[in-house]
Amino acid sequence: MNRTGVFRRFTLLVALAGLGSASAWAQTPAPAPTPQQQDIQQDKKDIRADKKDLKQDRADRNADQKDINQDKRDIRSDKKDVRQDNRDIRNDKQDVHQDNRDIRNDKKDLNQDRADRNADQRDINHDKKDLARDDAKYGANSTQAQDDRKDLHQDRVDRNHDQKDINHDKRDLNGDRTDKKEDVHDLNQDRKDRNQDVKDLHSDKKDLQNDRKDRNKDQKDMNKDKKDLHKDRADLRRDRHHK
Repeated sequence: MNRTGVFRRFTLLVALAGLGSASAWAQTPAPAPTPQQQDIQQDKKDIRADKKDLKQDRADRNADQKDINQDKRDIRSDKKDVRQDNRDIRNDKQDVHQDNRDIRNDKKDLNQDRADRNADQRDINHDKKDLARDDAKYGANSTQAQDDRKDLHQDRVDRNHDQKDINHDKRDLNGDRTDKKEDVHDLNQDRKDRNQDVKDLHSDKKDLQNDRKDRNKDQKDMNKDKKDLHKDRADLRRDRHHK
């Protein structure tokens, strides 16, 4: 056998031996982690969990703080609305009181004008009687009859003027009653608005109280998470030092 054949056989044997050793090494099980390594792995796992919890609690705390800020803005707005409602109610009451005064004055004027109109009508009736008597006694062209006609004409003018005043008083009275009706409606509506705004204010205060409780709870959770994180980091340093 020549030298080349011997070399080839040697190379083949070496290759087969290498494959066998590699296969045996691959089938050898990995060594089990030591207790110290297990502690380190557990510490790292706890630290990751603590960071996750801390991040979530911070997000919750920040969301609660946003809710608190919004609740404060809502409360300020509700208080402003309640103050405005109270001002509107006071103004509406003043309007209603003024309407009542106007109605009373209109009724008084109407009663007075009716009394004047009735008195003028009585004067007219009396003037007619006088005119008929004087016409019969002194003649239609007599001085007495002419004076009666003048009195009758003036009383009719007064009666017509009083009737105009009565009609005007009725329009004023109807207008003031309409104003009062509208003002009373405004007053009732403003009271409803005020009551609703007060309810909103109480609700927002309650929301603020609940959001503050949630915020405080989240802050406590954050503080606990920080303590847990510090403790787990200290455990990791200790386990690494004792490794």
